Amino acid sequence: MELGVTGTIFLTLCVTLFLYVITWRRQLRSKNLPPGPPTLPILGTIMHVSTTEMPQSLVKLSQQYGPVMSIFIGNNPMVILVGYDCVKEALVDHSDVFTARGNTFFASSVFKDYGIVLSNGERWKLLRRFSLTTLRNFGMGKRGIGERIQEEAHFLVERFRNNGEHPFDPTDSLRLAVSNVICSIVFGERFDYEDEEFMTLLSLLQEMFSLLVSPWGILLHLFPKTSTYIPGPHRKVFRNLDQLKEFVLQAVENHKKTIDVNCPRDFIDSFLIKMEEEKDNPDTEFHFENMFGTVIDLFFAGIETTSTTLRNALLILLKYPDVAKKIQDEIDKVIGQSRSPALEDRVHMPYTDAVIHEIQRFADIVPMGIPHAASKDTVFRGYNIPKNTTVSPLLTSVLKDPKYFEQPDKFDPRHFLDKKGHFKNNEAFLPFSIGKRSCLGEGLARMEIFLMLTYLLQKFHLKSNKAPEDLEITPEPGKNGVVARTYQLYVEPR
Repeated sequence: MELGVTGTIFLTLCVTLFLYVITWRRQLRSKNLPPGPPTLPILGTIMHVSTTEMPQSLVKLSQQYGPVMSIFIGNNPMVILVGYDCVKEALVDHSDVFTARGNTFFASSVFKDYGIVLSNGERWKLLRRFSLTTLRNFGMGKRGIGERIQEEAHFLVERFRNNGEHPFDPTDSLRLAVSNVICSIVFGERFDYEDEEFMTLLSLLQEMFSLLVSPWGILLHLFPKTSTYIPGPHRKVFRNLDQLKEFVLQAVENHKKTIDVNCPRDFIDSFLIKMEEEKDNPDTEFHFENMFGTVIDLFFAGIETTSTTLRNALLILLKYPDVAKKIQDEIDKVIGQSRSPALEDRVHMPYTDAVIHEIQRFADIVPMGIPHAASKDTVFRGYNIPKNTTVSPLLTSVLKDPKYFEQPDKFDPRHFLDKKGHFKNNEAFLPFSIGKRSCLGEGLARMEIFLMLTYLLQKFHLKSNKAPEDLEITPEPGKNGVVARTYQLYVEPR
């Protein structure tokens, strides 16, 4: 039977497509990339990776393909690193290759590669060095900033107290308190919790963060080059960014009017002084766009991660009131009720320290990590990784690595306690990642979590209208493991 013209064309297209796929796959195998699920031209491996539970779907794939595997975003490979040993080997032992930041929608389209977190090369080195020095000058890791956090913890306690015995969602209160610590460093002032301008600032940041962790956010990361041309809710990011820029611009103008170059008050003062010093350098990295990018980096890194950790902490302690009671016993023994918790107390509180570490490990709030990239062609664990390939360290696979944590999927403070009840560190505890690209605000976050949590437990018993067994402490389903459950609590003064 004759096929006819239409049938012949269709058959020719099918044969051509089949031969193209066979040739394409043969070329991939010849490149000796890390193994991974079946790949199709244009579609890549998207059919094998969930956009709503991506971290867990990648962990599951690694059980079949190993700790170094490839997925394809369209025709572009992305290398996934799974487990502590593999992540540490890449980011520490081969830091010269994998320190570069991967290309993402937020890096290229939103922040134009400005700031610290998403930039590369000399810009990243200069801005990171400057920011670390400046933050240390303002007391990060020292008593000075500890006193700022203690002050904010006092306001947080009063806000909790004002709710009396009425159940409330602590999310906003925690975010306001943590935000004010960052504001005091960046802008030199704290804001009243009812300040409309402050609330607007946090609302804009929250909307951007919510988009980042949504399926839309995953797609934006996967397709950074084409996403700017696609209509959708991600367009709101650009509008929010313009409003945030106006907020920072106004703060800069106010600082210029009152700045004392011999006595900088905050991060903006310090950046303005550096800008003036380098005003005749045509290649300077100290200009407003990098200032704005760095300020937003500080807010993103310093607000959502820390406030979400505290939000998880309170929920976990409601789930395990016996753990909360043991922390309070240690508070009473070491600190008492006559003074506020101080940073120096932590070394004398091994159980509290272990619980905080376990909260951070179990909460696992940045399960995908932030993408890296290969800065040159390299061979890693026997596989070829071409220059500029995105490399993603799967932090959830580190924090829940069964080789290093006996019960990785269960909350258990004994992961950080020895048999005598002394605190013990665990090298796979990497909530802030590892290597040269580890979180800039790690020291600040650790201080805030300890001081705010111990101050709340010093003053209150945490209560819930639900029985502990009815409280769910795993993340919201379908949110890529980064959105904590909503819940309500109330407090009773101790």
